Amino acid sequence: MEGVRGGRMMVVVAILACATMVMVPEVEAVRWIVGSDKGWNTNVNYTIWAQDKHFYNGDWLFFVHDRNLMDVLEVNKTDYESCNSDHPLKNWTTKVGRDVVPLNETRPYYFISGKGFCYGGVKLSVLVENPPPPPTASPITSSSPSSTYRGQIVLPVVFAIGAMWDAFIWFW
Repeated sequence: MEGVRGGRMMVVVAILACATMVMVPEVEAVRWIVGSDKGWNTNVNYTIWAQDKHFYNGDWLFFVHDRNLMDVLEVNKTDYESCNSDHPLKNWTTKVGRDVVPLNETRPYYFISGKGFCYGGVKLSVLVENPPPPPTASPITSSSPSSTYRGQIVLPVVFAIGAMWDAFIWFW
């Protein structure tokens, strides 16, 4: 008897989990490859690269570069503008040439490459924003009020039929 109840409980939990996934809007973080196919390198204008992109809280910056030449330093605005790498806020360089930076705060981020490459344009500034709210459902425009009524009753009827089927199986 307890095995049947445990099985029923698992079915209920699975149904609730599926319903929750359907009702919660999906928000997906983006992994931005800095510089696209050119990577974190000289001869790339990162201001132009970033200008048509929206960076949201939860996104990631993925810096691909020559590990022997470049580094990824997070700096303040003043050091970004003057290409000063003496006191970085954080050194994101992992020495493998594949550095990942989580954008987990809504604020401006400033990145440069030290060793003189910043003066050649290897620097990036991004403004991280909160994700936009999910789109709102458009109002139902119908000349027939019964279509709205039918839409509101379908899901409860499906659940009621399922509950009656479960009761039938349980007592049969």
